[in-house]
Amino acid sequence: MKRLVIYILLAIIAIPAWAQVQDQTTDNLDSIPLTQKEIDRLFWKPDPMRAVWLGAVIPGAGQIYNRSYWKLPIVYGGFMGCIYAITWTNNQYIGYKDAYRDIYYDMQNGTLSNSPDKSYNAILPEGYTIETMGGASTYQSRLKEWQNTARRNRDLSILVSIAVYALSLVDAYVDAQLFDFDISNDLSLNVTPQLYYDLQNQRTAEVKMAIKF
Repeated sequence: MKRLVIYILLAIIAIPAWAQVQDQTTDNLDSIPLTQKEIDRLFWKPDPMRAVWLGAVIPGAGQIYNRSYWKLPIVYGGFMGCIYAITWTNNQYIGYKDAYRDIYYDMQNGTLSNSPDKSYNAILPEGYTIETMGGASTYQSRLKEWQNTARRNRDLSILVSIAVYALSLVDAYVDAQLFDFDISNDLSLNVTPQLYYDLQNQRTAEVKMAIKF
């Protein structure tokens, strides 16, 4: 009976003390300042596949979904540069193709002209004529080379655009996967040369590297 009374008294004393410790722990946790990203991790985590599908439909939407807004200028800047390159090289290709077609037709029909209204004269470098370009046949060959070069540049620009599009999807997926991956602010690399004595090898030098997370 006495033991039972003692156990009850100990329980009465221990329970309030334990509750006080829990309250202090909770108060300490509440007082720790959290960053916005840490708060986001507590209530929301992006779905990698949804980020990919959004980015596939609307370029940059995956980055918006992941709340990586700082990446938008990079994504849209890359797409705008690719669109400009495709447009510029395609206009060059069309211009050279029309000029080659027109000069070929006029040479076949004997209607070659120095009129600036002709497409093959309009794209001549400033101060040049068909004669100074080496004649009609030579100029026609150059137009064919310029046309092929412009077509290759256009195709290359299209391939680069596809690569930028694919990279934006990969970035959206990886960023969503690593959303809750945290690296401490104390991350550091310390490389220190050391010199120590070994009983067998006498004096030995080494380099010690430590990575702190």
